[in-house]
Amino acid sequence: MNPLFSTRTLTLMSAGIAFNMVLGQLASMLKLPIFIDAIGTFVVALLAGPLAALVTGLVTNLIWGVLTSPVAAAFAPVAAVIGLVAGLCARAGGFRSLPRVLLSSLLVTLAVVVVATPIRAYLFGGATGSGADFVVAYMNALGSKLLESVAFTVFGVNLVDKVVSALIAWLLVRGLPERVRAQFPGAAQVR
Repeated sequence: MNPLFSTRTLTLMSAGIAFNMVLGQLASMLKLPIFIDAIGTFVVALLAGPLAALVTGLVTNLIWGVLTSPVAAAFAPVAAVIGLVAGLCARAGGFRSLPRVLLSSLLVTLAVVVVATPIRAYLFGGATGSGADFVVAYMNALGSKLLESVAFTVFGVNLVDKVVSALIAWLLVRGLPERVRAQFPGAAQVR
């Protein structure tokens, strides 16, 4: 009986989790308006597929939530969806060219809006302590309803964040030596 993930994939997932947490913590400390906490998940999606990426995103946020920020744990479903959708996009050839990477980023962003908007709006009243809180507050001050403000902010911030994250992951995977890429089934879909 084969294990669900090989040792190689588990090692990749662990590295992805660490990468996500370090970059996410940095963005949080600097109050950046983007999160950059999914680059590791994108790399796992490109190399090992949607299930490994889903688990990477989910575990990242659960560990991060226990260690430093309970807010991160609340967004674990969002991180899981990022991994799932990025992995499905990668499997479908969504990382074969720059235009496809951008389209994949948009698809991931749309999935994030569906999952993250109710969490941010109803669990946190729109404010989670990130740099994006300013946009929600500004839109509320202009008269927008909370759900609209949050959805707009989640879309805008995540579109920028997911484009940046997907591009960095795509370039990282493309830059890997061929002998490393050959060890992961998804790498064949990345060009």
